[in-house]
Amino acid sequence: MKPPSEHSGWSASPFDASAPAVLFGAALPVLAAQELRSASLAYERDAIAERHLRSARLLAPRHPAVLIGHYRYYFYKHRLPEALTIARLCLLTAASDNAFDPDWRMVSAEDAEFGSYDAASPRFFLFTLKAYAYLQMRLGHLEEGRDAAAKVLELDPTDKVGVRVLLDVLDRVTAFDDD
Repeated sequence: MKPPSEHSGWSASPFDASAPAVLFGAALPVLAAQELRSASLAYERDAIAERHLRSARLLAPRHPAVLIGHYRYYFYKHRLPEALTIARLCLLTAASDNAFDPDWRMVSAEDAEFGSYDAASPRFFLFTLKAYAYLQMRLGHLEEGRDAAAKVLELDPTDKVGVRVLLDVLDRVTAFDDD
């Protein structure tokens, strides 16, 4: 879900999966898609938008498009604790879908082809973990955020998902705090 002023791409969200949106909309039940659309149209009316998001989750609770829509709603509303809750749910869902350990710390580079653009489900896990790291940092949980970002870089050493920038910013912030 994007705020009304955001009508192109996924670039404003940490869930920027660099994959066609249709990939995440594949096999989405029609009624769930309609609920997501209604939530988007009601973006400025929180109670209505949230009702549609809840309905979409009831219809397709594990579908990436529904989870991303819910996450983005909270993210763009600057409701970061709620966005973090959804990011955690996304991590568990992505771990389950990929047969990964539910503890992201235990996932290893051998568990999937994280560097392949064609491996959408492992990439969803990476981008979800990147979003989780970002939110942890924004909420002041710097070590948890650093650990999660470092795990993304471990799984994606060529940094296709662009997590290095989070670590660089965190390094500058902590270096400034040490001075």
